[in-house]
Amino acid sequence: MSEQSPYGASNGGWAGRPPAAPPKKRRKWPWVLLVVVLLLIGGCVGVVALLAKGVSDESERTVRIRYEVTGTAEGVAISYSTWRDGDMSTNQETARSLPWTKEVTTKGFIKGGSLSVTLGQSGGKAACSVTVDDNAPRRATASGTFATATCSGF
Repeated sequence: MSEQSPYGASNGGWAGRPPAAPPKKRRKWPWVLLVVVLLLIGGCVGVVALLAKGVSDESERTVRIRYEVTGTAEGVAISYSTWRDGDMSTNQETARSLPWTKEVTTKGFIKGGSLSVTLGQSGGKAACSVTVDDNAPRRATASGTFATATCSGF
């Protein structure tokens, strides 16, 4: 015979209320995924903001460019170009004697240019030099009739 509870029911089944089900475990991976996605988005926004500030600062920075030609040649053709506020400016001059110098200031995201020196029919020797701010100069030399020296990449 089965035991009876004081209320007259047998203990063969449940005694009053069913046993409690184990509590459901909450899934943690959606929250972890949300945090990871938010961190990635925040990091991307931070990187974009830093890049934008760097580009803005560089486009507003003013630099001084010094073009210089030295040597023994006479009647040389000098051509120099400079980026100014997004536009290329090219100038040509003829120097009867050397040395020759020109200094310009420029700003804008694109900076730089080139300097070319072409010797005349009488030949001789010439050297060009371009210095941006206080950086190391770019140099080139030429000698002989109609020889050309080009300083670029600054």
